[in-house]
Amino acid sequence: MVTSSSHIYSRDNLDFVNIKTANKKNVKRFTQNGQIHIYHSSYRGSYPSIIRDSLRNAALGRKVLLIQFMKGGVKQGVDNAVKLCGNLTWVRSSHSFDQYNSEAIENNRNLKNSIYESTIELWNFCKRELQSGENDQIILDEIFLAIGMKIIDKDDLISTLENRFISGDVILTGTDIPKDLLLMANQITELRS
Repeated sequence: MVTSSSHIYSRDNLDFVNIKTANKKNVKRFTQNGQIHIYHSSYRGSYPSIIRDSLRNAALGRKVLLIQFMKGGVKQGVDNAVKLCGNLTWVRSSHSFDQYNSEAIENNRNLKNSIYESTIELWNFCKRELQSGENDQIILDEIFLAIGMKIIDKDDLISTLENRFISGDVILTGTDIPKDLLLMANQITELRS
């Protein structure tokens, strides 16, 4: 017998499978995880269709979390998430590389540290959300750029994805995708200009 609830799962409400074999009863527990989708492009800024789809999913009642690692904005950050359609939470880094020119970042150690710290804060928030089971879809926009810049550890991302708890899909976008992550994907989409 498989017992499950609606499409929204929590860590306390895992599915159980009861297996009866010759006077023995074994209970096996398994989590509900959606698929991993990777969107690859040779250039940055090529993912408006993903943002459009996240808005549509939110309007249809799915709880969506959109994280943009390399984009920042005025009064952004984990504590200032933007809510759209009632179900879409859009979070950007409080300080990001896109807000400043690269020369200014390299010449200002405090600014560089602030950018790294806010990106790490965003990643730690993502890890909690991937474990919470409260979202139907999580989009990690330009996470591969954060890995390439050595802000986020590739092995930490892999471990987090392997141990995630989300009934919906996790969407990862970026330009240079590590082979280990390509092997984890259920679907890979290459976007061309």
